[in-house]
Amino acid sequence: MAHRAHDPLAALAELRSAAVSPPVPAPNPVRPAAVSETEVRSYRALLEVEGFARLVAASTLGEIGSQMTAVVLVLFVLERFASPQLAGFTLLLNIGPGLVISPLAGALLDRSGRLRLIAADYAVAATSMTLIGALALLDRLTPASLLGIAAISSLSNPLSRAGTRSLFPLLIPRHLWDRANAVDSGRFVISTIIGPALGGSLVAAVGGSIAVAATGGVFLAGAAALLGMKEPAPGKPRAGLLRDSLGGLLYVCRNRSLRGLAVTLSVFNLGFGVFTITLPVLVLHRLHQGPGAVGALWAAMGIAGIVAGAFAGRVDTEGRERQLMAAGSAGTVVALCLVALSSSLAPVVLAMVLVGTGMVLLGVANGPYDISLFSLRQRRTAPAWMGRAFAVSMSLNFAGYPLGAALGGPIVARSLDVALVVAALTIAVATALPLTMIPAQPEPEPEASG
Repeated sequence: MAHRAHDPLAALAELRSAAVSPPVPAPNPVRPAAVSETEVRSYRALLEVEGFARLVAASTLGEIGSQMTAVVLVLFVLERFASPQLAGFTLLLNIGPGLVISPLAGALLDRSGRLRLIAADYAVAATSMTLIGALALLDRLTPASLLGIAAISSLSNPLSRAGTRSLFPLLIPRHLWDRANAVDSGRFVISTIIGPALGGSLVAAVGGSIAVAATGGVFLAGAAALLGMKEPAPGKPRAGLLRDSLGGLLYVCRNRSLRGLAVTLSVFNLGFGVFTITLPVLVLHRLHQGPGAVGALWAAMGIAGIVAGAFAGRVDTEGRERQLMAAGSAGTVVALCLVALSSSLAPVVLAMVLVGTGMVLLGVANGPYDISLFSLRQRRTAPAWMGRAFAVSMSLNFAGYPLGAALGGPIVARSLDVALVVAALTIAVATALPLTMIPAQPEPEPEASG
């Protein structure tokens, strides 16, 4: 999944200038002054924006760690405690508490050095995963300690997720946003290729305990990649930290577009959270495959998402974001139906082919969906609010995922087939929400002091 300087007045002036002036490429002393419109809007122009490539590299490492965590923790808990319920609750606590304090995280991002906070989150995640692995190897890990470490680790999550993604629209000229979001979506799906495949392979090769500890090393590499980067000047706070936090929450609640995104994505991610717990149980227990197969299936989804996202990034999504999101949800429902059908097939090979086809379609559907989501949020958020609003918006959008994972455990323990149906039906409901909950046109900015 998963993103420079945050002086709100300077950023606002820059984006206003970009909106009324002809698009120009990122500064480059060796680039000729006269360039074609195609060159200006190219991926090459995007990569020439100072600091963009390195930020993408560091955040990709962090996202790989996050993707590994989602797979490794589930496989580790199933291996060690044989409990889908505990696996789902572990994911809930690994994400949920951080969502609750996201307004505070957003206020910190708008007033503090973002790169420092992103690196701090990676360091917390590295410490937590290493500690879980070490306690397991020493045979000192209990369900209570596992859940406690997961909950503490989640508290810093919004710093890296919202910090990275809120830097993109401030760093990138507006006319390159769709391509930047394609790269952002691509970095996320690359992570969904590498992370789950690496996590599943590690569990299969060395066991869950060592795989969990190794995941901590990936987060550490993400933090190290940020060392030496020039720290942007933080924004100047206009109020106290708690008041800023409340302001970000009120801004999102009063912004119909962000509020509609929150409803749409929370329902979508509720179904996807159920599916995250269901897929490993389907592959391991019903189809009798190993952890590596689980990682390979998530990787197949990621590869398809990269291809779909690269093509979608070439299309101007402005004015069509809601329709593209609805189409992506519909494609996701079809993909989950294919996976559900596989559970009733007798030949294991044929069942795995059907599951693989469903995962590829899932990636194809999610590529344009993500780009449309990112672009719509950027276009309908005032630059001065991007840290606070993005932290709250992303957390509300993602809130359904840990809840779905927590619900998925008990459901799949009773019936795997019912869990697959619940996941598909939930996302089917989300298909209609972009067109009904999100206004077609941007509205005047909500009144909330920044």
